[in-house]
Amino acid sequence: MLTSLDDLDARPGSTTSLVRTIVGLYLRELGGWISSAHLVALMNSLGTTPQVTRTAISRLKKKGILDQQSRKETPGFALTATGEQILARGDRRIFEPRSMGSTDSWCLLSYSIPEAERERRHQLRKHLQGIGGGLITPGLWIFPDYLRAEVWEILRVLGLEDHATIIVSNLLEFTGTAQETASAWWDLGALAELHDAFLEQNQAVTTEGQASAEESFAAYVRAIDSWRTIPYVDPGLPDSFLPKDWPGHRSAELFLSIQASHAVAAHSFAASLNAVG
Repeated sequence: MLTSLDDLDARPGSTTSLVRTIVGLYLRELGGWISSAHLVALMNSLGTTPQVTRTAISRLKKKGILDQQSRKETPGFALTATGEQILARGDRRIFEPRSMGSTDSWCLLSYSIPEAERERRHQLRKHLQGIGGGLITPGLWIFPDYLRAEVWEILRVLGLEDHATIIVSNLLEFTGTAQETASAWWDLGALAELHDAFLEQNQAVTTEGQASAEESFAAYVRAIDSWRTIPYVDPGLPDSFLPKDWPGHRSAELFLSIQASHAVAAHSFAASLNAVG
């Protein structure tokens, strides 16, 4: 199953996205199952009504992430095998922000897909963009080499391996500056806006450990929710390819600081509400 856009299809801050974030953060730690009452109580701590929460849960069921299951006559939801795959992949992106060094290798993807397969060609472009690919020319994309396995996964699932060639190199030569080149291949303005929005939304979150457990839970979940799409679409370009004062450095630093300050207390709060189920 192709999963490159699974973290991008719900608007951050929406109820569906927040439920998705809670599921990603805590469901595996709770044994892969959560009672309906527990999940509703966690969302209630974020100011969401039970009715709206249940609607969002239904959307995650339709996406194949959650499966409705009862245990000891208690209604609840289990993580599906597809959900496990999606969350494991998301962990690698969300919690381990990556950036290229000046000598790291690049991965270039060249493909030629017949016009009769234009729908698969459209899907390929959509998913390549969804993992942070840069478009050099139609049919030629560039990525940091640490994304190569994800590129192959997309090609495999779409059945397009035989239409593609991947080249790995640590040398790029071009006219103009590296920043001008990167701006032509990636929408750096849009990426900067995502980082700026994260900073604006979370700059008031305390990182001094003064919040209550419930406040830590709410702050941490909302921070993760506003962050989790960014590491997909931002490939982590070398500093030489980025404008000065690139906001991505500050947003990653803030994210890691919030995580260090609130993750443990947030987990304790989430586990403490288990009794309501």
